Amino acid sequence: MTAEAAVVIPVLVAFAMAWLWALVAASAQIRCVDAARAGARAAARSEPEAAVLSAARDAAPRGARVAVRRAGDLWRVTVEAPTPGPAALALTLNAEAAALAEDSVGGAGP
Repeated sequence: MTAEAAVVIPVLVAFAMAWLWALVAASAQIRCVDAARAGARAAARSEPEAAVLSAARDAAPRGARVAVRRAGDLWRVTVEAPTPGPAALALTLNAEAAALAEDSVGGAGP
C-alpha cells in the first residue's frame, strides 16, 4: 500500500460516514415535519388530545417530544427529536405545523 492510499482511504471512509449521517438526519427531519402536520390535522378536527399526541408520535422519529397548543383559532403542534448517531454529532431537529380549528370555521349564516 502506498502512502497516498494510507491517507486517502480513511478520509474516504470518514466522508462516507458523514454523508450517511447527513442522510439519516435529513430523514428524521422529514419525519418530524410529517408528525407535526399529522398532529395539527388531528387537532383541527377536534380530536381528543390523546389522539392528537398519538397521531404525531406515530409519525415522529423515536425519542421525539410532541407539544400541542391552541393559539386563537389555530392549533400548533411542535415536534422535537434528537438526531440519531453519536453524541458528538447531536442536533435537535424540530418542526412546527399549524391548522385552523374546525370549530372556528363558518359561523352564523346571513
